[in-house]
Amino acid sequence: MISKACKYGIRATIFVASQAGKGIKYSVKDIAREVDAPEAFTAKILQILNKQRIINSMKGPYGGFYIEEFQLEQPAINIVNAIDGMAMFRECGMGLKQCSGNHPCPMHDQYKIARDALLNAYEQTTIGQLATALKAGNSFIKNLPETI
Repeated sequence: MISKACKYGIRATIFVASQAGKGIKYSVKDIAREVDAPEAFTAKILQILNKQRIINSMKGPYGGFYIEEFQLEQPAINIVNAIDGMAMFRECGMGLKQCSGNHPCPMHDQYKIARDALLNAYEQTTIGQLATALKAGNSFIKNLPETI
């Protein structure tokens, strides 16, 4: 449902948020490595997140990306909205243009339940909550190495 860019954006935000309060600013290269994402793609995503004030950046030799404590209270839906927009929470699960309660597709009722639950999860979960889970070791944002 959400784009790859959005997934990278969520991971990048969680990483930067997990470092809040340390006074450290991270480069695009550092963030991309930590979230297992392509560097150029990460740079574009971070620019969007900065423009939307979800994270901050500072230019110069001591610059980089960081997040302020007050920004940790933002719901995760802000990241989704900044990168993908909110259309995905209104779209038909089968891609029909005129699907609605009055004119439903065969998947309408089931898909609406799942879509609404996902929207609720993003609205009710803060960036800080996700960062806390990462810091506590209860979750991760990087893929496990593949084994042969």
